Amino acid sequence: MSQFIRGNLKRLLAPRHLAFVGGRSMARALKRCADGGFAGPMWLVNPQHDSLDGIPCVRRIADLPCGPDAVFIATNRELTLTCVAELAAIGTGGAICYASGFAETGASGAVMQQQLLEAAGEMALLGPNCYGLLDYLHSAALWPVAHGGRAVEKGVAVLTQSGNFAYNLSMSDRSLPVAYMASVGNQAQLGVAELMDVLLDEPRVTAIGLHLEGLKNVPGFARAAHKALEKGIPIIALKTGVSQIGAELALSHTSSLSGSDVLYDSLFARLGVIRVSGPVSFVETLKAAACGNLPAGNSLIALACSGGDAGLIADYAERNHLALPKLDEAQRTELAQVLPSYANLVNPLDFTTAIWGDRDALNSMLDTALRTDADAAMLVLDYPAEFTGERKECDLLLELFCDALGRHGKTGFVTSAFPELLPAHARERLHAQGIAALQGVEDALAAWGRIADYQHNRGVLLERGESILEPLCPRALGGQGLALDEWASKQALRSFGLTTPAGVLSTPEQAISDASRLGYPVVLKAVSVDLPHKTEAGAVALNLKDGVALATALERMRGEIAAYAPNVIFDQLLLESMATPPLAELIVGIKRENDFGLALVIGAGGILVELLKDSRSLLLPTTDHAIRNALLSLHSAALLQGFRGREVADMDALVAAIRAVADYACANAGHLLELDVNPLLVNARGATAVDALIRLGDEHAR
Repeated sequence: MSQFIRGNLKRLLAPRHLAFVGGRSMARALKRCADGGFAGPMWLVNPQHDSLDGIPCVRRIADLPCGPDAVFIATNRELTLTCVAELAAIGTGGAICYASGFAETGASGAVMQQQLLEAAGEMALLGPNCYGLLDYLHSAALWPVAHGGRAVEKGVAVLTQSGNFAYNLSMSDRSLPVAYMASVGNQAQLGVAELMDVLLDEPRVTAIGLHLEGLKNVPGFARAAHKALEKGIPIIALKTGVSQIGAELALSHTSSLSGSDVLYDSLFARLGVIRVSGPVSFVETLKAAACGNLPAGNSLIALACSGGDAGLIADYAERNHLALPKLDEAQRTELAQVLPSYANLVNPLDFTTAIWGDRDALNSMLDTALRTDADAAMLVLDYPAEFTGERKECDLLLELFCDALGRHGKTGFVTSAFPELLPAHARERLHAQGIAALQGVEDALAAWGRIADYQHNRGVLLERGESILEPLCPRALGGQGLALDEWASKQALRSFGLTTPAGVLSTPEQAISDASRLGYPVVLKAVSVDLPHKTEAGAVALNLKDGVALATALERMRGEIAAYAPNVIFDQLLLESMATPPLAELIVGIKRENDFGLALVIGAGGILVELLKDSRSLLLPTTDHAIRNALLSLHSAALLQGFRGREVADMDALVAAIRAVADYACANAGHLLELDVNPLLVNARGATAVDALIRLGDEHAR
């Protein structure tokens, strides 16, 4: 994104004047902006009418008094092209293209989209094929239909690839304070990454929510997400389109372990992006972050007026790694003077309904409970139906809790056991005071746990330095490519520091004499690019102790290969020294996802690789610290740490071996399709790759 486009995007996101191009629906859109409080000049452009629904029309774009900061274009795609060119010519800041029929329709539409991009020049362009932009900081609704939001002083920015999701979110009864909501459409010019980058310069944006099918610009997204991490602005992502590539479609084991959705998990993990599973967790987590008063840690003092609610808090807090520190003796003594004898003086505190509606007793209870080192305070409060006339006691407790948080300098939140029992007036009151109003105790504690975890992870990620590394995103490679045989693969990796067994490339005729020079016991393998999985073909013989055993193995191998793959010529062999029994076998591989990046996959290896599917993926480039953490997070990590009295694995050598694979991949990113080292054997003193496979793009495999 050029600096000119960036400057124009800032105009689009903080407009002084608006224009709408189209018919009656645009007249209504203009009225909604006026009703919502937009105070700047607004114009309706329509060549056929003097006025529409009482709104005077400007006949031509060229007749506008200036280039507007923000324009919504609601015409067909052909007229959209013309309008964009005319708006760019008069110095417009940014335009939103509502029309469909561009790249989403195929090749002819893609041509028109390129023409649209050229017509825009340095003008900021959102869309085409998008619902538009809701800007509640400036009361600018560049939107074709009604919406449910209203002006805010600060709030979250939501970017989505679905206009319907944006529309429904604006109508949801959750009181999410939205500063911006953008439907990004085809992302011809401005996509998620570009919008994030500029939105992060707006100090009133407290968090960013992403509803994604995928990313078009992974390096740009990573730069923006790192910027958010530095600023302490949480990013919450709801990503759809989960998929797993089947093992039968891939040459290597690595691809069976790491589908495209796993790589998104890896990207999000290194950048501190909070991934959620559905619309409710998306909204509630955004609400937990929306006030900008994030907890410093994961401890809570929790309050409820019911033992049942206290039990739910305890369960859900533990599930979401939230600590509930014990009350001290002084707190218990003071609470015993206020609460009835049957009150259980623990955290979570059931303060009972005995003091319900008693201002002094409630204040005393709150001051004692909040006199704690806990990072945050929470209150469970369920409002009864309005017809009961019993809401005033709930309002009193809400007021006192908010005041107590202020007195004690604590962040906190209020939730209800049932989502619908925290009414809008209570939610709005809480949000006005910077206190999160969450709905449903289970979702609330899950959301708060995510935000507390974000705060911890943020410091760790910034210290490790991985988030600042821009992911490799090489151009897409088509075709199956060509595989290197095991000998060539190992030689390539050895040059980057990977240790392999001592070995020699031989032939059936030279095998006996070569083995004598190498020294027994040896491993015998057939060498052929047509035998990527040698075990199934009978092309591996282990622990051959002498020449007789080697000669027997040669004859057996010749026959088994002929039966398994008659077209394979048995003319090259690999002889290697037999490795000592390992503490653990691992697989280390490289997975390429076109238009996304390269991933380093680390997992339990050997014959169990696809049975256990115990693996971690790291996007490249990565760090030694990240490699070590990935190893220690494997379910099978105990095998590396002295399991049942065995020796401890040489972690430094293991990390160095994996680093060699990563370095090879980074150096060959332009043409590496995939890579397997399986197994990588690790012992108390060293790590050795006993098998390797590399597949390169066709033009580089020779």
